[in-house]
Amino acid sequence: MEREKRSVTGILSSLSLLCVLLDLQLDGGFAASHAEVEGHLEMGRKLLAAGQLAEALSHYHSAVDGDPNNYLTYYKRAAVYLALGKFRSALPDLSKAIDLKADFMAARLQRGNILLKQGSTAEAKEDFEAVLASSPTNEEARAQLERLAEVDRGLEAAREAHDRQDYGGAIALLEKVIELSPWDPDVRELRSECYLHVGDLSRAVQDLKPTTKLRNDNRAAYLKLSKLHYSMGEHEESLSNVRECLKLDQDDKDCFSHYKQVKKLSRQLESAEEFVREQRYEAAIEKFEAAMKTEPQVEAYRRRAKQRICHCLSKSQQAEQAIAVCTEAHQRDPQNPLILRDRAEAHILNEEYEKAVEDFQQAKELDGENEEIKEGLERAQKLLKQSRKRDYYKILGVKRNANKQEVIKAYRKLAQQWHPDNFQSEDEKREAEKRFIDIAAAKEVLTDPEMRQKVDAGEDPLDPENQQGSGHHQQWPFEFNPFSSGNFHFKFNFN
Repeated sequence: MEREKRSVTGILSSLSLLCVLLDLQLDGGFAASHAEVEGHLEMGRKLLAAGQLAEALSHYHSAVDGDPNNYLTYYKRAAVYLALGKFRSALPDLSKAIDLKADFMAARLQRGNILLKQGSTAEAKEDFEAVLASSPTNEEARAQLERLAEVDRGLEAAREAHDRQDYGGAIALLEKVIELSPWDPDVRELRSECYLHVGDLSRAVQDLKPTTKLRNDNRAAYLKLSKLHYSMGEHEESLSNVRECLKLDQDDKDCFSHYKQVKKLSRQLESAEEFVREQRYEAAIEKFEAAMKTEPQVEAYRRRAKQRICHCLSKSQQAEQAIAVCTEAHQRDPQNPLILRDRAEAHILNEEYEKAVEDFQQAKELDGENEEIKEGLERAQKLLKQSRKRDYYKILGVKRNANKQEVIKAYRKLAQQWHPDNFQSEDEKREAEKRFIDIAAAKEVLTDPEMRQKVDAGEDPLDPENQQGSGHHQQWPFEFNPFSSGNFHFKFNFN
């Protein structure tokens, strides 16, 4: 019996010693953990001060894991999230800090600010009122409550304006609401819808785009953005957004259906542009025409295709076709300087230099910095000036070394051929008159040694610009009366 007592006493003593040892080990473990947490917090503070946010966040993660019941570690990590612009991640940390310490007013104030920016005005109001209950003189909480009320009033008025189809009024009211609650996707979607109603697609896109990040799964916004970009002729942006929708759910039927349409059109347009770069203009034209068939409803793609076909025809020197297509393209897109540039090049191919100059000038007015357009205008002006200088040798069909007798012989032959009395219709008579005047002028110049010398030097002695101030008045070798009985009468001087 005594032996049993001693045995029990020994066991109890051993257990007591074990418990003491365990307590010592546990105390030492907690002490080491606390030191590590403090180390992470200190490193997080230094990195945050240095602007190394990602590195700071890593240390705050470790601090939270090491001491999940410390409200300050959550609060500090929330501050880093906010500095990184990750307000959705900051919100749970602030809530956890408040759960751990209900009277932690700094966290309540910060959470209220986030909730207000999110448009959660009812929840934000609870936080601001709690702060004021604890500290009635807190000016920030009081000011935020006033802003919160302004948001509620503005949003209510904007929705009423929207319902009565006063979209402009709704847009104006929502401007202040979004300024105070920029992270509220509902408000941005409402203003985007208003912009669509007034036909401002670009601003509708600008408002809708942030909403894809303000919600975890916003496939509807991605699809709507894709369709808006598509309708604006921005197929690359459209493709990018519909792909984002499919990343969230590859089986989304609406997104996949739209994706197939956009992808087909994009391939055709990209292929066409590749052919243009390779100067395979006929193949490019076929692809642009196929693209118009793929999407016959959206005018933006037809405008683009017509403009590029105009370019291809101009580059492949199909002047008549180019002028026709470029003219249609210009009617569809009158502010596009590239269409005018390409039509001007086609006019040059047709030797219609005045029209080329006119198109280049209009193109320059639309894009004064385009070097290709400026060079084209100078070239067209030079060609026009050259075209206005008459080639007297060519008019008479004689060589540049022809003597006076050869010039007169050629003149007589052509003058008889192109006498206006030889023609019946008024159009033919007018054409003959012009030719006859040129023939007579060529004979006058080439039989006069002084004038012929000027011609050979590159001047036109009959050009009014060259005669200003010279006192020289050209006497024509003939006179005519176009109003006498509807017939032209010429007196020839064949000497």
